[in-house]
Amino acid sequence: MAQEIKDLVEGIQKSFNDFKEINDERLSKVEKGASGADFEAKLAKVQADISAALDMKKEIERIEAKQNAAGLFGGKEEDQHKKAHKSAFFDKFVRKGDEAGLRELQQKAVSVGVPADGGYALPEEIDRTIEKLARDYSAIRSIANVVQVGTSDYKKLVNVNGIASGWVGETAARPATNTSQLAEVAPPMGELYANPQVTQQALDDLFFNVESEIAMQLAEEFAVAEGAAFVSGNGTNKPKGFLAYTTAATADASRAFGTIEHVATGVAGDFAASNKADVLYDVIGKLKAAYRANSRWVMNKAIMFEVLKLKDSTGQYLWQPSLQEGFPIRLLGFGVVEAEDMPAKAASSLSIAFGDFKRGYTVVDRMGTRMLRDPYTNKPYVGFYTTKRVGGAVVNSEAIKVVKFAVS
Repeated sequence: MAQEIKDLVEGIQKSFNDFKEINDERLSKVEKGASGADFEAKLAKVQADISAALDMKKEIERIEAKQNAAGLFGGKEEDQHKKAHKSAFFDKFVRKGDEAGLRELQQKAVSVGVPADGGYALPEEIDRTIEKLARDYSAIRSIANVVQVGTSDYKKLVNVNGIASGWVGETAARPATNTSQLAEVAPPMGELYANPQVTQQALDDLFFNVESEIAMQLAEEFAVAEGAAFVSGNGTNKPKGFLAYTTAATADASRAFGTIEHVATGVAGDFAASNKADVLYDVIGKLKAAYRANSRWVMNKAIMFEVLKLKDSTGQYLWQPSLQEGFPIRLLGFGVVEAEDMPAKAASSLSIAFGDFKRGYTVVDRMGTRMLRDPYTNKPYVGFYTTKRVGGAVVNSEAIKVVKFAVS
């Protein structure tokens, strides 16, 4: 798998070089007053190749994650209560619908409460594996700070202005410094559900890895649902996405806590007619140095390929190949995360984000995923209606900046 990904990265780099050459030829003709239309088809072909390679890379990583996940289920289980719970859950309840003794085993093995009428708790090992796989699949989860809690009442205290300090001599007086100003952030949480389906025939097959299959299906379905919420969720029975916060053009020092700074392109629904790249440099410049080291660009694929054509004032492309497999292409030296839930260009849209999401956005997972087995609704499939509680919120509004496609 590693070699396949390496080959794909090298292919993406080659396609990027082809893209640059074709685009340079097109620009040369346009500058001379000729039409560059005959190069558009060539550019579209290379763009499609890059897109296909990126999609293939994701699929290989997905398969690799599935194989790694399958390997997690064969390890030694030290806790006998958890081992017995896991065996009863999958071998009896999931495969055969046999609930005998499961609730008693669950009470001994699971450290978080599960309502008596809310189904059965997934074994802790599977719960953590689903969370790990979802992190691999979800664009924002993969770069955000993720915490696991035992209740839905999670709050975080954030130091808004820090404390003052000063230099003094050996015998000089030490005046009192300002105390820190704390703000409380409580990420909104909601119940996320998925209903993976498995045939009864597959469940009856002793060689069918039911743990891995269900974990993969749940992780994929949860990742899709979470993707939109972490970007633009309104915070009502779901996480609050970072684009749902108020934005302002004011600097960090004068902006209210919880308000994200935006940098306008100067044109409603588009980049500026000239010097299109300026807004990207401005966004980087607005972010404090402490956050830049771990910063990422976040945008959808359409914006990615539009930015692919941009150059700086010296005629150099902003987008360069990268040797890092996780980020095969980098924009102005920073990795790019493709998030299809980011909005398309439109008047006043916030279509590009940049920042240290590890410090700026927190995802909260409540341990204790619950499952109900349904062998009746969709015969011959058995449904596994599964719910978990997930929250999310911006905890540091200085660590994330957004590009606003607007005049101001």
